[in-house]
Amino acid sequence: MSTDWLKMTAAELGRGIGAGKIDPVMLCEAYLEAIAAHAEAGRIYARTTPRRARAEAAAAAKRARAGHRLGPLDGVPISWKDLFDTAGVATEAGSALLEGRVPDRDAEVLRNATAAGLVCLGKTHMSELAFSGLGLNPVTETPPCINDAGAVPGGSSSGAAASVAFGLAACGIGSDTGGSVRIPSAWNDLVGLKTTPGRVSCAGVVPLAAKFDTVGPLCRSVEDAALMLAALEGGKPADLRGASLKGKRLLVLRKYAHDDVRDAPRAGFESAVQRLQAAGAVVEHGDLPEVDEAIGLSPVLFSTEAYGTWQDVIEAAPEKMFPQILERFRSGGAFSGADYVAAWLRLDALRAAYLEKTAPYDAVIAPTAPILPPQADRLMSDQDYYVTENLLALRNTRIGNLMGLAGLTLPTGVPSCGIMFLTPPMSEERLLRLGAAAEAALA
Repeated sequence: MSTDWLKMTAAELGRGIGAGKIDPVMLCEAYLEAIAAHAEAGRIYARTTPRRARAEAAAAAKRARAGHRLGPLDGVPISWKDLFDTAGVATEAGSALLEGRVPDRDAEVLRNATAAGLVCLGKTHMSELAFSGLGLNPVTETPPCINDAGAVPGGSSSGAAASVAFGLAACGIGSDTGGSVRIPSAWNDLVGLKTTPGRVSCAGVVPLAAKFDTVGPLCRSVEDAALMLAALEGGKPADLRGASLKGKRLLVLRKYAHDDVRDAPRAGFESAVQRLQAAGAVVEHGDLPEVDEAIGLSPVLFSTEAYGTWQDVIEAAPEKMFPQILERFRSGGAFSGADYVAAWLRLDALRAAYLEKTAPYDAVIAPTAPILPPQADRLMSDQDYYVTENLLALRNTRIGNLMGLAGLTLPTGVPSCGIMFLTPPMSEERLLRLGAAAEAALA
């Protein structure tokens, strides 16, 4: 029975606990035993928290017996990306620069999740300081990809995705600044939710670029994403009942669905679109020049804020960093304060134009990533390959961050190929209902 639990969604586990069919203590032990026995666990978890997990599971079991559960996921074990502060446990954000950093209190989202009864299994490996969509980290660890042993898993929430894909957590909590929830979710055949900036608290989360940083779950179903969002923010989950695609208008961004999109991601996306249409969605194709211009502003917007945030720490010990990540941070030093302010003023105007033009649609859609997961060894040995794949990996997802949107990636059925849905800021409930209907159509 316990091995079956490792394949179930978080929502299914929660229902099992509520029905008295699953004991939270036994469930926690099943996950801890699976982690201890897994050959790749050391590449997935930076550190586990068995003492905390067992105490939380015991409390959840007591509540379940008394009929006083804290919520639908009370007693469900999950993982946390290693940039969420955990009291008394190292939080190092995948970087030797932060080695030995031990916070004295939990991040706000971890406190909220604990208050909802979720069980903390531990902290997962990630891209260095969250500044890469590949998931390659030769400084700490590069987690495995579920579909290709030689490939990277996507980043920066790399271990978060691997923990769920390999059955070592019911859900992983990650962050998304340029695609860091959606890329590893897509490459590991998971559901990933990118929240609107400011929707979910980033207090106690190691920052990359605070104006773009968001928190979100990597999980097995849209229902899990809805329940986890509610737990993270201390709110109520979206009502997914009766969700339908009939009459929903979806806009395919022509360029981002076709230009430089490799064969497998294109095939997965086109097959998914056909199934959405068969379920009643109305699909149109078009171009938004605002997106192209915003993408061009990425270097000044992301790199300048990231380097401004980390410059002093980085330059005190640059030798501790993977050279490719160091170079990416330092590129932000090439821009002036005037460049940065001007870029933000322009982006604000582009955001307004984007929202006006997409208002008639229920969502904008595109392949989550235009490429499959690159090969880890080649990334380490081939500079041109690294640069090309790194830029392409986040090309599509970055649209959602630049425009300040909510985003969701779903598996298409083609391994490591996802379809992304983007909706306006603070529209997560609408997005999740659309995602639930799409999930049913794509099943």
